[in-house]
Amino acid sequence: MTATARRVLEQLRHDPRTIALMLVMPCVLISLLKWVFDASPHVFQSIGAALLGIFPFIVMFLVTSVGMLRERTSGTLERLLTMPLAKGDLLGGYALAFGAVALLQAVLISALTIGPLGLSVAGPAWAVVLVAVLDALLGTALGLFTSAFARTEFQAVQFLPAFVLPQFLLCGLFTPRDQMQTVLRWASDVMPLSYAVDAMDKITSHAAVTGGLVADMAIIAGAGVLALALGAATLRRRTE
Repeated sequence: MTATARRVLEQLRHDPRTIALMLVMPCVLISLLKWVFDASPHVFQSIGAALLGIFPFIVMFLVTSVGMLRERTSGTLERLLTMPLAKGDLLGGYALAFGAVALLQAVLISALTIGPLGLSVAGPAWAVVLVAVLDALLGTALGLFTSAFARTEFQAVQFLPAFVLPQFLLCGLFTPRDQMQTVLRWASDVMPLSYAVDAMDKITSHAAVTGGLVADMAIIAGAGVLALALGAATLRRRTE
């Protein structure tokens, strides 16, 4: 697993555009959001924390789904699977490597948002970083899983609206989940991004780490582990 993680990190080191996308783009997006609502700071205060978890999720989903597909189409994945390497270890290596990047990404965007952009949170800053990391890891795991169903990079990108946008619309960012139609609320309840937004809302409004926040974190982490397990189950030893 660690050997795979080192190889992925080495590949990333030689790909500055991808590093910029993962580290800089979430910071750019949250800054744009702040400036868009500069005349209405209460709007940024109400949705800024939620988007602090959503932007890393989206970026990591896109990068990992396309990155894993490149491994498949280039034949690298097939060569790796001929070695005595378990599928879970392979995906775990990817998750470990992108998790390291996600940690750096979460620290940067959290420091920017709570610092210069002035987002006020009642809870501890480390909790904001932790939820952002869990969201980024969840995006990584879902990206690795969905890449199994794509044949081209164009198809991989199309999974973004299929897997991410429904969660984005139903996560409670635009309207409280308990005010949605019953069917939509049920759908929202099984979407992990809903718990990411709930967790950020709890950190914003509560000074202490509550049991509800811990439960939300556990659900996000569990969804990530489930996505990795499904990704390992659908990982083929031959590319088509």
